[in-house]
Amino acid sequence: MNRTSQLPPAVASDEIDLFELFQGIWRQKKLVVGCTLLVGVLGAGYAFLAPKTYEVSSVLRPAAINELDALNRSEVYKLPPADALLKVGAQLDSYEARLGFFKEHEELFKAFKKPGQTLEQSFEDFNRNSVNLILPDPKKSDSLSNYIRLELQYPTDVDGVSILNGFVDYAIAAEREQVGADLKVIVNNRLTELKGKIDAARANYDTEKESKIAKLLEADRLKRAQLQDELGALRLQLKMERTNRLAELAEAISIAKSMGIKTPTTPSSMADDSRGGSSQVMRTEVNNQKIPLYFMGTEALEAERSALQQRTSDDFTNPRIAEIGKELQLLESNREVEILKKRANEDIFLKDVEPLRAEVARLRGLNIDMSNLKLVTVDRRAQEPLAPVKPKKALVIALSLVAGVLLGMMIALIRHLMLSRQGAIAYAALEDSSFSRRERKDDQPLT
Repeated sequence: MNRTSQLPPAVASDEIDLFELFQGIWRQKKLVVGCTLLVGVLGAGYAFLAPKTYEVSSVLRPAAINELDALNRSEVYKLPPADALLKVGAQLDSYEARLGFFKEHEELFKAFKKPGQTLEQSFEDFNRNSVNLILPDPKKSDSLSNYIRLELQYPTDVDGVSILNGFVDYAIAAEREQVGADLKVIVNNRLTELKGKIDAARANYDTEKESKIAKLLEADRLKRAQLQDELGALRLQLKMERTNRLAELAEAISIAKSMGIKTPTTPSSMADDSRGGSSQVMRTEVNNQKIPLYFMGTEALEAERSALQQRTSDDFTNPRIAEIGKELQLLESNREVEILKKRANEDIFLKDVEPLRAEVARLRGLNIDMSNLKLVTVDRRAQEPLAPVKPKKALVIALSLVAGVLLGMMIALIRHLMLSRQGAIAYAALEDSSFSRRERKDDQPLT
């Protein structure tokens, strides 16, 4: 009968003993210290040997109100200090302005030029990596935060102070020139507009004057035609009256001859003559009846007829004809038209142009000295930096030491895990061998 003794198999544990790990790392403290020193030395070498980068900055703030008072009081160009600061900031951020300064001062940018690169490519590297414009937070309404800061990072062999200060002055001068050009264009446009209004007023005046002259001449022609018509009608009327009078005289002469009346008489006188009355009797005859014309006698009637027949014009018989002649004579020349045509300086007669002329005189008299116009206040100009901003030696060395410690601990941990794994494998193999020998011994038959 065989006895079989079954031993529990060795079971590998998946749990990690942190204390054991710490002891394993501590046993390799020399390795950790060595890695720390090695990485620290490398970091220190980089911190002291890497190319140094310096940084300078300039701060701009709004100009005082009185600096822009002359420009704003011109009532042509309004430029508050805050807007002037924004305009200068836009000029500082302008690619064209930066490129223009780069081209005008190439001697300051020799360090940024690389072999095989064009001028624009070199400028692109400088513009992208070196210049930074910082604006205040728009959420802050505090006036103290109203500023613009321009930063420049540059290597050791570059005069960054001259570059930044020169570029700030260049941008301010460029914006000042732009404001002057804008002001000039606005003034010229305003003068052109005012000139157009004055020309329109002059054209309107000429039109009104010509219209008035035409109306006056037309009224004269109408009046002259009416007077001529009235004169013709009056003369025709007088001629007809004279013809009618001649007919009446002829009839009266015929009657007077038949009655034997040669001298003027009356009906009562004729009655006395027929009765043979005394000639010493004096009579007075009063009646309201018109005495027939033939009582004038043939002598008077023939004398009147002869005068009427010899008359060449009846104008003197009606005073209206003389008045018409006077009016026609006055219409021969219109003094108002003559005065209108003889005006020498017609501009003084233009309506509503005095304010326009005053504005033209004011605009032409504008004399704003743009060379002294202060758009912004340079609150802080660039100064020589005391130390480089890159690399930061203390930070680089500290990070290097930390990285060295972490690297050493990682290597020590890996070595510890590998050694532990190898020990576990060897122990497991030894256990398997011992277990096999015991099993063979137990399988031997009992005697």
